Amino acid sequence: MPRITPVDPNRPPATGQTSGTPYENESYAIVARAVKFDWTDVPLQYIPGEWYATHFWNVMHLVLPEGERAMADVFASALPLIDDRRLHEEVIGFIGQEATHASSHESFREYLASHGVDIEPILRRIRFAVGVVFGDHGLTGRAGRAWLNERLGIYAAAEHFTAVVGEWLLDNTEFDQMGVDPTMLDLLRWHGAEELEHRNVAFDAFQYVDGGSFRRARTAVIASGGLAVLWFTTAAYLYKNSVATPRPAGNWMKRKMRTPWPLAFARASHKHLIPGLSFLFVQLALYIRPGFHPSSMGDIDKAVQYLAKSPAALAAQQ
Repeated sequence: MPRITPVDPNRPPATGQTSGTPYENESYAIVARAVKFDWTDVPLQYIPGEWYATHFWNVMHLVLPEGERAMADVFASALPLIDDRRLHEEVIGFIGQEATHASSHESFREYLASHGVDIEPILRRIRFAVGVVFGDHGLTGRAGRAWLNERLGIYAAAEHFTAVVGEWLLDNTEFDQMGVDPTMLDLLRWHGAEELEHRNVAFDAFQYVDGGSFRRARTAVIASGGLAVLWFTTAAYLYKNSVATPRPAGNWMKRKMRTPWPLAFARASHKHLIPGLSFLFVQLALYIRPGFHPSSMGDIDKAVQYLAKSPAALAAQQ
């Protein structure tokens, strides 16, 4: 867990958003839930009959642990700059939730590796992106502050996309109809619900510390492009190379071929098993428009209602 610095009541305000937030009627406490998942009987193809869709969601288990820990570190570094008590508390809760997300997905990552899925090439790329490209680089002074603001902007934009995906997961009835493994479905929806629950926090922290409209737009383009590249290339790698993706039965020619991943993506999207490609561009356009705030997107009550019945969240209360 990153080191948390308490708010100093005598410290002068930071630059950026210092007044009331536009979501003052939303007073949900952001708390980390100590959830655990048992993967013992979870099949590698947890979306029945759908290998590409399964691997598409497997990206969460491979990409998110490093990314969410790095995000927690960046927002922990920003805490001394946040004097608004409510926002300060929300960021602390946000950091705790992100750390729990990382460990929960990492447990299934280990399950994949134990079943022969070669994940090391993916992990090397993620560690390079997070640790080298988006690391702190030892910068201090004005350069260090500017780089911190840049990373806050990138992660705030990424959080917008994960919150919208979270609501998509809560709304998706297709998973229930086709019998997606219940343990995996609970992980996806619990994570999605918490992303929706803390949808405002990263954005508000960025606005408080920086708030520049040009930086917000620029970092949103970086975040959306980076997420798209990581997600599609990782899903394609798993779909092509994983021992958990058997080749079609039949003659020799069929056994050598799989459906190309772009076509597999299109089919899975058409079946409403994954978000469509237009999702990325629509959400990017919404995020960069003047006056945008995450509280205008989605229904946070969906998150509250699911977290009240999630098997993992309920077990964590015991």
